[in-house]
Amino acid sequence: MARITVLGAGAWGTGFGRVLADAGNDVTMWDIVPAVLEDIRVNRRNSARLPLAGILPDTMTVEADRRTAVADAQIVVVAIASQSARGALESFRGFLPQDCLVVSVMKGIEKGTGKRMDQVVCEALDLPRTRFVAVSGPNLSAQVAQRQPTATVVGSESPEAARTVARACSTPYFKPYLSDDVIGLELCGSLKNIVALAVGMGHGAGFGENTASVVMTLGMKEMARLGVSAGAKAETFAGLAGFGDLICTCTSPLSRNYTFGYNLGTGMSIEEATKASNGVAEGVATTSAALELAGRLGVPMPLAEGVNAVLTDGSGFDELFVRLTSREIAAE
Repeated sequence: MARITVLGAGAWGTGFGRVLADAGNDVTMWDIVPAVLEDIRVNRRNSARLPLAGILPDTMTVEADRRTAVADAQIVVVAIASQSARGALESFRGFLPQDCLVVSVMKGIEKGTGKRMDQVVCEALDLPRTRFVAVSGPNLSAQVAQRQPTATVVGSESPEAARTVARACSTPYFKPYLSDDVIGLELCGSLKNIVALAVGMGHGAGFGENTASVVMTLGMKEMARLGVSAGAKAETFAGLAGFGDLICTCTSPLSRNYTFGYNLGTGMSIEEATKASNGVAEGVATTSAALELAGRLGVPMPLAEGVNAVLTDGSGFDELFVRLTSREIAAE
């Protein structure tokens, strides 16, 4: 169907790359780690980052050279850690074909600028927004690697671009839906990680489903409040990219953000949680970035403030919960 290049052979980059290959596309994987690319090329596996994917399709190839990797691509997928995206993408500026679409599967807000990934990608690549597409939904990479049925949302300001990418990632186990709310998709995918950190903290501290439900519900309201203030549609937060992604990220031990929060809740330090969780979760950087954005927009975010207090000054989950719920008795 299409020639597609995936920038970043991490767990989700590899998982989404296999979805694209299963849909009948020719997929080229690019990464800065030669051993990962060699494993894919020689063994048809990504043993280090997504072993559950098993043998990868023959239509997934690798390329280490930046210019060659994207030279003939009709679609370029960006699956790089969000806080590293700008610098990594700037090294590709001028290499992309003039008519190719660029798809972000990243979830985060850039620290220091408060910018969403759609803004970062378009700025770094000097890309018109009509060629940008966002993909976001309840898509845990380990379960996608096992071809478990799921769905996602494909959004762009260009309906044609969104449909092109949706067709390219449609398989019997991976169902894409369409949206024109790029801002909503971007903020849903980013902000739910903050909520997942908080839910994990609560479970790690020994609290149960009542507490988690309060955190998730008030967290979703907080997400939507910031999203609408930033120009998103409220209904996006009630859909697959919002509520759907929130559920899987806040309830699965496969979620790095939930696991990182859980480890903090048990009393681990940031350093200990980082080691136990196999890296820092995206929600850690997103929390401070979201607060920067909320401050500019004048939007209260008590949950994000509580999570930030745990991350920066050693507050516990009890203090977080009080901050989240401490207001005069009023209608919900």
